[in-house]
Amino acid sequence: MARNERKDNAPKKQDDGFDKVTVDINRVTKVVKGGRKLRFAALVVAGDKKGRVGIGVGKSAETSVAIEKATTSAKKHLINIALDGTTIPHEIVGTFEKTKVILMPAKEGKGVIAGGSVRTVVELAGIKDIVTKLYGSNNKVNCVKATMNGLKKLKTKEEVAHLRGISVDSL
Repeated sequence: MARNERKDNAPKKQDDGFDKVTVDINRVTKVVKGGRKLRFAALVVAGDKKGRVGIGVGKSAETSVAIEKATTSAKKHLINIALDGTTIPHEIVGTFEKTKVILMPAKEGKGVIAGGSVRTVVELAGIKDIVTKLYGSNNKVNCVKATMNGLKKLKTKEEVAHLRGISVDSL
């Protein structure tokens, strides 16, 4: 009887509404006196496809633990994205290190025109129509961070009008 009670009290995995994608798993070797120490770094993007997205990096000696840590970190660092229907409100440039991502709104039905890791972030944010262009480094970690930098800078028409002290109609 006691055995059954313990099984009932075990934590259950809940569906939290976030999709998670492992973008990159990096194998890192550290040379020490006794030889080489092998570790893994995982980059995970989590999003609800409704305007919230986050990225996280986790490091561990095992890949599964690194992915778990990265997923937890991504959920902690979620940001809200300003959306205009199925696209973004305006053109924006996101940068990180030497990587530059230009995010441009597209007409409805155009689709996501983006490469690799940029596409992952944009789709998990819930953007369905966008055109992107990547300049500089195409390191996956830098691309994801540059994309997040650009998405953070987005502002809605209402926010811009409030900052300028004018009505939305005059924009």
